[in-house]
Amino acid sequence: MRWGSSALALAAVLFSTHVYADPLQKSEDIVKFFAGQGNLGASRGICVGTEEECKSKAEKNEAPPQKAGLDMMINFALDSAQLDQTARAELDEFAKALKDNRLSTFSFVVEGHTDATGTDSYNQGLSQRRAQSVAAFLEANGVQSARLEAIGLGKSHPRVANPYDPVNRRVEMRIRTE
Repeated sequence: MRWGSSALALAAVLFSTHVYADPLQKSEDIVKFFAGQGNLGASRGICVGTEEECKSKAEKNEAPPQKAGLDMMINFALDSAQLDQTARAELDEFAKALKDNRLSTFSFVVEGHTDATGTDSYNQGLSQRRAQSVAAFLEANGVQSARLEAIGLGKSHPRVANPYDPVNRRVEMRIRTE
């Protein structure tokens, strides 16, 4: 599947981390992107890897590693579930988008993650607190709690190969397809 340049640009922003300081995505752009995504079957996704790896997979007709839906990622400081100013600004725009009538039928999974620092038990709890922190912020900004499912996944799904990389300390939000 080929994505248009505007969809790729939006995907790049929605996958942003604070480390890279991508510009804030506006709620109207989020609404426009998701409003056309009513059926996000397994054939849609974003390839995670280098450009060369993704092209190679596409040429071989291999499915890239993916989850159903599109991720929006919020990063955290080490050993923290506190939302920083950047995260609050991003989530404020996301909350505005979720309150738009065009997205009223969508529900989201809010997945908390950690890096590999700490025990499995501690990381599981921290990842759950991160997911709940994001869900609570969205709820406080008018998103119905029934549309959000907060789950903690600990360190079990690193975003990058280095399990201690700060990019792994995150919450990802994606459309719930079930």
